[in-house]
Amino acid sequence: MKSPNTIYHNATVTRERRNQLNSHKSVVIWFTGLSGSGKSTLAHSVEEELYKMGCVTYVLDGDNIRYGLSSNLTFSDNDRKENIRRIGEVAKLMMEAGVIAITAFISPFNKDRNLVRQLLPQGDFIEIFCKASLETCELRDVKGLYKRARSGEIKNYTGVDSPYEAPDNPELVIDTESESLEESVAKVVNLLKSKEIIN
Repeated sequence: MKSPNTIYHNATVTRERRNQLNSHKSVVIWFTGLSGSGKSTLAHSVEEELYKMGCVTYVLDGDNIRYGLSSNLTFSDNDRKENIRRIGEVAKLMMEAGVIAITAFISPFNKDRNLVRQLLPQGDFIEIFCKASLETCELRDVKGLYKRARSGEIKNYTGVDSPYEAPDNPELVIDTESESLEESVAKVVNLLKSKEIIN
């Protein structure tokens, strides 16, 4: 639903001009997976590697967004949908600003992730599934959230009493149980090179 009485302003400094200035294309890289699957670790490691290569990047991380932009939202299905919608719009703005926008969110529902994909031009949404079993994610549970969910202290927790829908056709699957962080980062960087996003 669009805001009434508004007219979209097209800037003279375009995304294409920003990409030329940055010497790389802008894009949205969307990491998805269960809590504890390694999304944030991988997202920040990929950013570090891209930064060393001279790329303009920014990581939108789930917890950080909940501190500000989405601080008024709960973890109900409707609020999760709204959270992903907001992140998608922010990521799109960052991409238009010439940034490689990297997101790390559980984003458990296919429909919500696909809405973000449809928000962006063809090929500008790179979905990366961080694949790890629920058992492994629970073993990695440094925040103790799975334990609290199992005890009933936290409701609607993904993987416990709320579902996670794995992507149907992601651009890349990273098996974070069997692959090292270095291997995973290299896979993402190589994908970006193959798509001529970076050199």
